[in-house]
Amino acid sequence: MSGHSKWATIKRKKAATDAKRGKIFTKLIREITVAARDGGGDPNFNPRLRLAVETAKSGNMPADNITRAIKKGTGDLEGVSYEEIVYEGYGPGGVALYIEALTDNQNRTVADIRHILIKNSGSLGTTGSVGWQFDRKGMIYLDGSHVEEEKVFELAIEAGAEDVVVDDQEIAVITGVEQFHEVQRHLKESAATISRAELSWVPKNEILVGVEDTKKLLKIIEALEDCDDVQEVSSNADFDEKILDQVI
Repeated sequence: MSGHSKWATIKRKKAATDAKRGKIFTKLIREITVAARDGGGDPNFNPRLRLAVETAKSGNMPADNITRAIKKGTGDLEGVSYEEIVYEGYGPGGVALYIEALTDNQNRTVADIRHILIKNSGSLGTTGSVGWQFDRKGMIYLDGSHVEEEKVFELAIEAGAEDVVVDDQEIAVITGVEQFHEVQRHLKESAATISRAELSWVPKNEILVGVEDTKKLLKIIEALEDCDDVQEVSSNADFDEKILDQVI
């Protein structure tokens, strides 16, 4: 879990930059559209859509953008049809990469992803080659400087969470997929301030990577996340804090 927590921190810092905001909005709009298409346009009865809308609101996406994305998904407005695809591959040092995409052109997307991987000492794997190394989990993040660790742990476990992980900047509450929204609701009702919440692919085991592999791996993940068609990138890399300080 340590490597995942460190990468989550890195992603948070990247997402905070204004230069990335337009690209983040594009990915969120795609997710909202597909969620509405597959589960209906009412967030109250569509957990995936509810999460996507909450994420968009926390990122200050205008309400009109959210409404239009939902209407495109339900067919009330004309829009592009996206296909959900997962790509699996390997980075430097044998690190597993699980890449989730929403695309309107599968040939373009697979070509872009393969190019990014090969350029940075990675490779594209076959379906199922690395997926078994990850579990789907709910991740609820709280600002670590404004809460009492013991209180959060008690509240989270009482609500059905599996674990609580603490680092210097934040507290991560880990849940099963089915318990995700219930734990989130319980924490909110207990006056806990949630900075963000998401469903993530968490590695069962992690691989510690050295300096050179860390540099290459960060380039791969950043390039993949800059790809318009890629929604999320998960890895089983365990990043050394001292090395991260050197390369970021």
